[in-house]
Amino acid sequence: MKNIPNILTAIRLALVPVFPIVYFSNYESAHYLALIIFIFAGVTDFLDGYIARRYQYITPFGTVFDPLADKLMLLTALISLYSDRIIPFWVLLIMLIKELFMIVAGIYLYMRKAKLIIPSNVFGKLATVVFSLAIALLLLTPNTHWLQYLVITAVGFKLIAFTSYVTFMYSQRKST
Repeated sequence: MKNIPNILTAIRLALVPVFPIVYFSNYESAHYLALIIFIFAGVTDFLDGYIARRYQYITPFGTVFDPLADKLMLLTALISLYSDRIIPFWVLLIMLIKELFMIVAGIYLYMRKAKLIIPSNVFGKLATVVFSLAIALLLLTPNTHWLQYLVITAVGFKLIAFTSYVTFMYSQRKST
């Protein structure tokens, strides 16, 4: 039971390259299959987090690779949507910069003596939910123009979350 959260995280990491393979395949329902992969990854994310916190099965592997798997799946989905011209380049660019910064900063903070972890917060969770919803809906109905407003809202939430994370990192840096 103790390894279930790590197994779920490993499954999610394994699904990252599967998503674009399925998305860009010649299957008639490729985007629907990619949506199922995306939703399954989201469910495993919820389950591994719930199990790890509920039963206190938090491990160094999960602490590092759980958020990494989330970021990689999000970026993979966004790159796929951009490649199909479903989302604009600026959305992808902002998210690439933000997520790469978070990955590098997270590794830097974790490798320090104090092994700091950037904790998720309500802004980050809300941004993830809105982005996941936007991606799922874009996979279902890619030519629905009003979904661009949902994407813009998700980017806004991600930028608010990013600001709070940078503030946290700065305060941690000053205190060490």
